[in-house]
Amino acid sequence: MKITLFLCALIFCSGLFAQPFNQEINKDGSSPKLLGKINQDALSGGRYASWFLKNRSEYEPDAAVINEIREDLSEYTIELFMGTWCGDSKREVPRFYKLLEASGFPLERLTAVAVDREKATYKQSPGGEDEGKNIHRVPTFIFYKNGVEVNRITERPVQSLEEDIRQIINGNYTPNYSGVSMVDELLKQTEPEKFEKKARKILPDLKATVKNRYELNTYGKVLFYSNRKEEGLAVYKLNTMLFPDEVGTYLSLANTLGVYGKHSEAIATYKKALEVDPENEEATKSMEYIMSVAKE
Repeated sequence: MKITLFLCALIFCSGLFAQPFNQEINKDGSSPKLLGKINQDALSGGRYASWFLKNRSEYEPDAAVINEIREDLSEYTIELFMGTWCGDSKREVPRFYKLLEASGFPLERLTAVAVDREKATYKQSPGGEDEGKNIHRVPTFIFYKNGVEVNRITERPVQSLEEDIRQIINGNYTPNYSGVSMVDELLKQTEPEKFEKKARKILPDLKATVKNRYELNTYGKVLFYSNRKEEGLAVYKLNTMLFPDEVGTYLSLANTLGVYGKHSEAIATYKKALEVDPENEEATKSMEYIMSVAKE
């Protein structure tokens, strides 16, 4: 009897704390969006159907490639991170579902998660499915084999979804934003105080890989607002080394230092921004504000 009561209590508690499925959030002042674990049913109905069904129906996967990858793809499990607020997700996710259907991929091997766009929960899911997975751009399609990540398609395919999957299966694929993955791995392997020194050693490789300042800038923002503030600042600082002639890299670092309360460092960084662009109004006004705050 005691065991039965315990099991009933356990099931009841699990139900209380289980994350809602296909949960739609409608905060005051912002557009409704799905957050957390979702499925195709949620995307095919309601306010999301207009773009999901249209983009799905208009996409025609390459039949020859689908036939080639069909058998091997079934050996993988896939995690999809997307935003129902994101233009790239609206384009690629419907196509991806159609591709999976054409290849006969069992959808129970796909986990789809909708993430947020709010600053405090940027690119995060309320269930924490994103944690430790370097979700800095959406959509992100992560391919696993035997429980180990093999590769991923980030934001958009390099060629096409089906061709990118073929290259993943063949082991010949380099995804978009591979420079971010390099930095992410370095952060995992390096103590914070040694990160800058080690990052300088891979600067040539990063310069050959990172296309513009926005790649690491977005990644730094994700880190900062997911409670990895020092790592986020380290990435912003690394970005100033990669793009020393772009004032935006210094502004991102300085603004974030200011938010974090590191006023003297923020002021010094605004001064570097003004060395690059002496007429920059944002740097001037922001520095004046931080200096006034620091005096209080």
